[in-house]
Amino acid sequence: MVCGGFACSKNALCALNVVYMLVGLLLIGVAAWGKGLGLVSSIHIIGGVIAVGVFLLLIAVAGLYMIILGLVFIFQFGISCSCLAINRSKQTDVINASWWVMSNNTRDELERSFDCCGLFNLTTLYQQDFAFCTAICKSRSSTCQMCGEKFLKHSDEALKILGGVGLFFSFTEILGVWLAMRFRNQKDPRANPSAFL
Repeated sequence: MVCGGFACSKNALCALNVVYMLVGLLLIGVAAWGKGLGLVSSIHIIGGVIAVGVFLLLIAVAGLYMIILGLVFIFQFGISCSCLAINRSKQTDVINASWWVMSNNTRDELERSFDCCGLFNLTTLYQQDFAFCTAICKSRSSTCQMCGEKFLKHSDEALKILGGVGLFFSFTEILGVWLAMRFRNQKDPRANPSAFL
């Protein structure tokens, strides 16, 4: 049996389906982990990564390829590059903008769960946040770590993981398109010799 034959293409597509299922679940899990931190809930890129993971999982379950998988490659490649391209100052801007949109209860919950006070040291705004802070670190000492630094650390980590995983596996989608086209144009040796799939 030749590796470029019908059975090899069929087995390669089955193996690729399993890989896509795992990648879809991995993308959904990592993006949900990043979004679950609460500090990156306003970043639309993470929502896009979750959507790509769900879509990739559906494609793998249904076994649909070629045009759909090509479109997913373009979408996933763009989102992965966006995740990797967001620099620290843009992350700071997004976190800063979302901090002031949050309700006081949400801020209090974040400060308690991350054990920090205030967002960034912005003079009077930081002093106001620190005055109303209910984190445990405030009772232990007169200074607490700023929440913005902790948020930046977690968001940077989540975006790098999402971008790297998405970028790596987006190139396997090109392989899937090629395998599906090849499989579609091959004869099944067990079928009627004059019939094409």
